[in-house]
Order: sequence, then structure tokens, then C-alpha cells
Amino acid sequence: MRGLRHFNDLAFWDAHEAWEELWLAAESDLDQFLQGLIQIAAAYHHLKRGTFRGGVRLFDAGLARLANFADLFCGIDRRDVERASRTHRQWAAERMERGEMDARLAPDAYPKLHVVGKIIPPRQPW
Repeated sequence: MRGLRHFNDLAFWDAHEAWEELWLAAESDLDQFLQGLIQIAAAYHHLKRGTFRGGVRLFDAGLARLANFADLFCGIDRRDVERASRTHRQWAAERMERGEMDARLAPDAYPKLHVVGKIIPPRQPW
């Protein structure tokens, strides 16, 4: 839950760190799911800092990992985050092409992760 709270509070580095603790202990497909979330959080951290090349690369990696999972996995609905990530990946790539490295997203442009019911980890404790 810490990772979700940090992500939704736009504290993307803290979300990355919280999920990384879980990822290091994860087994089965959960490690791939967590790594996808970690990469998306890191991509948004890069966008906040204006390092768009890293953001684009991490959006690509995170979206590819998350594509292997249902939209609602372990009680986490990430559809809004994935839609926004695709849009923001393109936005960052365009800023790079134009050399607009001082551009930033508005705080209300960042997506939120949603919990549906309660978080249910597959086959192991989080």
C-alpha cells in the first residue's frame, strides 16, 4: 500500500523504492507485475525532473511488462495509469524532438492507481 500511496501523491521515487522492496522478495509472476509498476513510477520521476529520454525508455519497458496482466490484477486497477503512460510517453518523446527540455506536466495531469476491493497478492504475502 505504501507504493500506491506514494504513486498517487506524485512521490514517484518513493513509490519505486517501496515496490522495489516487494519486488526483491517476489516470486512467480508478481515480480514482473511489480517491475512494471516500478518502471512506470521511475518514468514519471524522470518526467518530473525533465529527463525525458529516461522517461520514454522506462514507459516502454513498464508498459511492455504490464501488458501481460489483466487490467485488474491483485486488486489494482491500472487502466488510467496505462492510458496516461502511453500519452505521456508520446508527450516526452515530442518534447525531446523539439528540444523542449524545460517542459513539465501539470500536477493534475499525473494518473492515479485505483484499488478495487482490497489488494490480494497472488500466492505470497506482500
